[in-house]
Amino acid sequence: MAEDCLFCKIIAGDIPSNKVYSDDDVYAFHDINPAAPSHILVIPVRHLSAVNAAANEDEALLGKLVLAANKIAEQEGLAAEGFRYVINTGDKGGQTVHHLHLHILGGRQMNWPPG
Repeated sequence: MAEDCLFCKIIAGDIPSNKVYSDDDVYAFHDINPAAPSHILVIPVRHLSAVNAAANEDEALLGKLVLAANKIAEQEGLAAEGFRYVINTGDKGGQTVHHLHLHILGGRQMNWPPG
């Protein structure tokens, strides 16, 4: 746990969240500032600052994030119509909380290019 990390505080229960999924490795909750009708953040329980900070030993964890996101998209009713995953990385990539997080966006037509 990184002491000054917002998402680590959410996982620890110090800051409330609207949880949709949790297991030993992954925690997911509704974004408080949604960019789509359905906007869920999927994060590793262990602090990892960004996707490009992942190492070989994080391979299984990255897979677990995606598989958990797939379960959540199905449970939220997004799988049939479609949805988008986004992982922002670094300040110029739009990452505002430096704890790896995968956004699940759905419930509306997604446009291309994003951003």
